[in-house]
Amino acid sequence: MDMSDGLSGAPEKALGWHKAGRGAVLATVVETWGSAPRRAGAQMAISGDGEIAGSVSGGCVEGAVATAAQEALAAGRGRLMEFGVSDGDAFAVGLACGGTIRVLVEPVGTVLDLHVLEDLVKARAARRAVAYVCDVETGGGGLVFDGFEARFRADRSGVEEDGLFVAIHNPPLRMIVVGAVHIAQALLPMARIAGFDPVVIDPRSAFGSAARFPGERIVEDWPDEALAAEGIDARTAIVTLTHDPKLDDPALQVAIRSEAFYIGALGSSRTHAKRVARLGEAGFSAEEVARISGPVGLDIGAANPGEIAVSVLAEVVAALRGKA
Repeated sequence: MDMSDGLSGAPEKALGWHKAGRGAVLATVVETWGSAPRRAGAQMAISGDGEIAGSVSGGCVEGAVATAAQEALAAGRGRLMEFGVSDGDAFAVGLACGGTIRVLVEPVGTVLDLHVLEDLVKARAARRAVAYVCDVETGGGGLVFDGFEARFRADRSGVEEDGLFVAIHNPPLRMIVVGAVHIAQALLPMARIAGFDPVVIDPRSAFGSAARFPGERIVEDWPDEALAAEGIDARTAIVTLTHDPKLDDPALQVAIRSEAFYIGALGSSRTHAKRVARLGEAGFSAEEVARISGPVGLDIGAANPGEIAVSVLAEVVAALRGKA
């Protein structure tokens, strides 16, 4: 499951309910129609007393899945269910037409091994990419950390030709913004809506205040030190917005030798040319420096901080989805 695709925390909920003695079932979408609101890999946890967390369809089959989950929990067996969704039900959840959705239901402890679920939750907490692999008909699989590279890159859970279902659990997407400026004030909430876990870094306390960034995580430290502490991975986008080489350059030096999938820096073409020259003088290769998108954002004629934030987020998503 792509954890950025509506981070429901279903595995965590299921584990907690099971350990609390309430019983738990994990329901996972294994196949669905092309325009569904929830992709293959989406999950819902159901407790033994009927509480649910997460979603498998956006509303049209949750009730039926919850009922089947109770039955599977009592029987101690996994179950693969298929639903034909009518045009009317599909329209009610925002689709143009109906289709088919298949959901695998796995009771925790009897089908989904407790130790496997515990290790899955640990891997998710550690931002470690992992795949849960099981028989699509019966469930009860294990974790795989290597292999399925194409699925990891594309965030695509699904059924293999041999009948094995592969649920991809990638770390949540992150956006690290260097510079608590006006553009950042617009960009962070937009990024959150798009499924990113954003953070703003700025050693200047007057800029990075809770009043200017309500509810956001603010790191008041020098950007290079803060980036190193964050542990940048391939699910991270980095955007520098300070317009100050003393802050942006050290951050970029860390970023371009990291696994970040996107690096962007604010500034005009002339400013970026000077930045490229400085990084070259500092010993970075032309290939490394070319990783930086500068000026940052798609060229949409943005004229104010909000519009610039839109252009930045659009370019980040394009890079993530291979459309850059």
